[in-house]
Amino acid sequence: MKVLMFGWEFPPHISGGLGTACYGLVKGMMHNNQEIIFVVPKLWGDEDPVADFVNASDIEIDYRERRFQEVWKNLTYMEVSSFLVPYLGPEEFTKFTDYSEHDHFDVEDSVFAQKYSFSGKYGKDLFMEVSRYALVAAQISKNKDHDIIHAHDWLAFPAGIAAKQISGKPLIAHVHATEFDRSGEHVNQKVYDIERAGMEAADHILAVSQLTKNTIISRYGISPDKITVIHNAVMDTSIIQHNARKKVPEKIVTFLGRVTFQKGPEYFIEAANKVIKRDPNVRFVMAGSGDLLHRMISRVAELRISTKFHFTGFLKGADVDEMFAISDVYVMPSVSEPFGISPLEAVRHNTPVIISKQSGVAEVLHNAIKVDFWDIDSMADSIFALLHYEGISRMFKELGSQELKKLKWEHVAKKVIDTYKTTINQ
Repeated sequence: MKVLMFGWEFPPHISGGLGTACYGLVKGMMHNNQEIIFVVPKLWGDEDPVADFVNASDIEIDYRERRFQEVWKNLTYMEVSSFLVPYLGPEEFTKFTDYSEHDHFDVEDSVFAQKYSFSGKYGKDLFMEVSRYALVAAQISKNKDHDIIHAHDWLAFPAGIAAKQISGKPLIAHVHATEFDRSGEHVNQKVYDIERAGMEAADHILAVSQLTKNTIISRYGISPDKITVIHNAVMDTSIIQHNARKKVPEKIVTFLGRVTFQKGPEYFIEAANKVIKRDPNVRFVMAGSGDLLHRMISRVAELRISTKFHFTGFLKGADVDEMFAISDVYVMPSVSEPFGISPLEAVRHNTPVIISKQSGVAEVLHNAIKVDFWDIDSMADSIFALLHYEGISRMFKELGSQELKKLKWEHVAKKVIDTYKTTINQ
């Protein structure tokens, strides 16, 4: 069985958990001897060779063929006047204008050359790149032999739909996050429409949590029979032994993630303020970037806790590992988190975690403290307890490390492959 898989990014060039999840799944597929053709808009040349990679920027298309004209007519071309990042909140998703230019071949040469060089980034032409990516996907599905199509999240859904339209093979839509997770009730209608179209066109849907499945059912009107929940995992389940040393004498409590509505950074700051009032010998770290960063810096200044609060900006690679290693507590206070791999990474570094009940990872990580994202009193009490009662901290470390061993990508991949087989047979 050959799988034609469409993503938008792949490590080491990532901006969020989607790329990490794709990498884990593909590596898990390798352990199950599954053949994967993985397509991304732009390859950088330093990707781990775990799949048969296809660089969409290298694909030549003859857009004058009728089949491609039909695909193009079904796409939406949007000229975007602000920079959009698919993982961020509503402040990124602002002014854009919808044009219907697909039937006007006087713009063919400006719209498409035989090849289109994708930026591979999340810029002002994102929606146009999503549409072009879909057209290239149609060509790839014509050229590459495959048995099933797998598309990750809304950026790749149009590509999956186009590939299915050309090859007739079944489509799996993998939902890692929805527009409601990213933006709350202030959804970008165009993104929502793309998500819904992908879910409706799919022969089957994979959701990363029961929480996500419930959203798909209630918000997108999809039948529950069409959705299978398969939780994410962690790349390596072994506990990391490290020699990282803190440069400060105080205990360290860390928030690591995008500083956006979805991740609940404001609740972390309010809880930090309560903890510092009880024990000033604690430092709090907010590692990440996002549209709420400046607002969070201002709030810390208003609370007069700047000397105990640090903003590191976006971290990756070894810097992330070191941050986890020197942390005494990791907190993920997400308002809406489809899954959330970072708490599993914290457990790998032997760091006890506090996670919101509104996260998908809470469904599989049982040995962690769970609080409602809005309950800053409970969050503060939990932080204080883990910092001051060694027995509680040690218990969560030990039980969490045992639990982590069950959360392997090989097991996730086996479940995904079983879903492929069932979908093909149907």
